[in-house]
Amino acid sequence: QVQLLESGGGLVQPGGSLRLSCAASGRARSSFAMGWFRQAPGKEREFVATVNWGGGILKYADSVKGRFTISRDNAKNSVYLQMNSLKPEDTAVYYCAAGQSGYGGSSSGNYDYWGQGTQVTVSS
Repeated sequence: QVQLLESGGGLVQPGGSLRLSCAASGRARSSFAMGWFRQAPGKEREFVATVNWGGGILKYADSVKGRFTISRDNAKNSVYLQMNSLKPEDTAVYYCAAGQSGYGGSSSGNYDYWGQGTQVTVSS
């Protein structure tokens, strides 16, 4: 089994920044694809960003392009999401996900393991 633990969420003003972290343990492998998804109240879970096992293939949702950056450190079995220029519409629970394939893409069905989520609230 693979365990994913997110951290770094919180309350931030519009225009501010947060950095989310996700630490993988258990049977996690550096060959796994890693991604971030989010779910706002009353909405379905949506794709935010993903990175392939090697870190060379990145994909972002259009709504976060140019503001969010995903990265990974395979030596630490961790993935990060740097979020800048945050907007109220970014408010959601953010989930880390890991997929056994090398690249997961934007479909949640391609990910096998999920964290419990961390709350991000953007409000003045």
